[in-house]
Amino acid sequence: MDRLDAMRLFTRIVELGSFTAAADDLNLPRATVTHTIKRLEARLGAQLLQRTTRRVRTSREGEAYYSHCVRLLADVDAVETDFLQAAEQPRGRLRVDLPTQMARLWLIPALPAFFARYPLLELDIGTGDHFVDLLREGVDCVLRVGSLPDSGLVGRRVGTLDQVTAASANYVRKHGMPRTLADLQNGHFAVNWASPTTHRTEPLEFMVGRKRREVMLPGRVTVSGVEAYRGCCEAGLGIAQFPRYRVADALNKGQLKEILPTTPPPTLPVTVLYPPHRQMPARLRVFVDWLVEVIGKQL
Repeated sequence: MDRLDAMRLFTRIVELGSFTAAADDLNLPRATVTHTIKRLEARLGAQLLQRTTRRVRTSREGEAYYSHCVRLLADVDAVETDFLQAAEQPRGRLRVDLPTQMARLWLIPALPAFFARYPLLELDIGTGDHFVDLLREGVDCVLRVGSLPDSGLVGRRVGTLDQVTAASANYVRKHGMPRTLADLQNGHFAVNWASPTTHRTEPLEFMVGRKRREVMLPGRVTVSGVEAYRGCCEAGLGIAQFPRYRVADALNKGQLKEILPTTPPPTLPVTVLYPPHRQMPARLRVFVDWLVEVIGKQL
């Protein structure tokens, strides 16, 4: 293994906190990983990593060496990117994480055209709405819906999603159709949503003109997964709010009924997030541009 590859291996161990995880991520035998780090430490004459039973941590020398490696590898990637961009042939593998239903309905059906345009690219796709630590998990970019915490990542707005307040047809027959926000306080229930990150129960939100109104309703069930949230709503357990595209099929079939359409929930931003680069790799740049293109056609 040459010096650059050894540096890449070292940085992945630091970022993942594990020899085994780095070996799996880079598809290397564990013995090769251990041997390479021993040779690296011997060549530098310093212990770079401190091993415990649970985690691998950097020594003071290792932390300094990691910072130098990150800068050097970024420069090497930037040089290679210049040549690849000049040749207009982005290549390599990208690890991305996408919202499950958006991936299934919009993005995956468009992938054949993407691969026809960029035949030298490969994608490793994860789906979900959970928090992803891009550096620790080796993910190149994530697509997320909704407000985002300050994470130090670069964000590019893709668009906004309209939302809808809905309840099942059976719920409306049993509890009636609310006509105003005040009606919600008279015998209505919500499928309560608990944030997977903060674990706080979120209120229903409505736009009255340009003002945002929050309404907290009692609920018999609280969930933190998008499929369970929709399932509970369809089962008649309460009122819920969704991006419209997620429930368009059920609304068209009459399984769900739209509630208070004149005071809809606020729109949701759609953002692609990726680590800061001095120069974005060509493979990541064209994928982000493609996301903007595909999602823009749906909004």
